[in-house]
Amino acid sequence: MFEIKVDHEERIVEFALGGVVHMAEMSAFVNELQAATLSLGGRDIRIKADLRALRPASPEVADMIREVQAFGLRSGVRRVAEIVESDIVALQLNRVARESGTDKILRRFWDDESAREWLLQPESEHTTGPVSSRKPPSSSSSSSRKR
Repeated sequence: MFEIKVDHEERIVEFALGGVVHMAEMSAFVNELQAATLSLGGRDIRIKADLRALRPASPEVADMIREVQAFGLRSGVRRVAEIVESDIVALQLNRVARESGTDKILRRFWDDESAREWLLQPESEHTTGPVSSRKPPSSSSSSSRKR
């Protein structure tokens, strides 16, 4: 399951990708994400990726993620905010981001609001690198969402 939105005024591509993603769905997602990125015309593009519901990906799907990240870098993406809950998915995404070069512009968050605030900060206040703004889940909260 995926959803992609474009905020042309703020130059942000927001997407949610969840569940176990198979090749056919990933291919459709990549095509739509590339079109959304290109619609912003190569101007300091920012990505807000909600990956809280994503399950670990197959090697083939991970390769497609790496390829679309590299496409983003070539197409003007300057900041990527990832919202991730699963430590296993975070580890997989760290490896993919290092391989694509996205790790230099990526920051991980626990919630939407913090991610968006960081994306909108002026460049002088921008911290680069794979910094995590995640806070550990409280023992009383449940993070089991089905999609």
